[in-house]
Amino acid sequence: MSESKTSVSGSGSYLEIGEYWDQHEVTEESKPVEFEVDVRSSSVYFPLDRALAEKVRSAASAHGVSAETLLNLWIQQRVSEESRQDDPPANSG
Repeated sequence: MSESKTSVSGSGSYLEIGEYWDQHEVTEESKPVEFEVDVRSSSVYFPLDRALAEKVRSAASAHGVSAETLLNLWIQQRVSEESRQDDPPANSG
């Protein structure tokens, strides 16, 4: 351990740190804090037929990815294709 002391115990060695915590509880050193946590998920779930879900799992396994990853890739590709079909062709002159 370096020459510096730990912030809580003031110890300069691992042995001293161990001796300190043998005689103290972490709650003695803690201070109340307040914080907010946003627990909203960034995922949206859609029901999927059980038989279709098994096929997706099998395909995902064959590709070496999770079913969630494979579904996201497939849906991104399809949405991209759909948006290209909806876009009017650019004027060429």
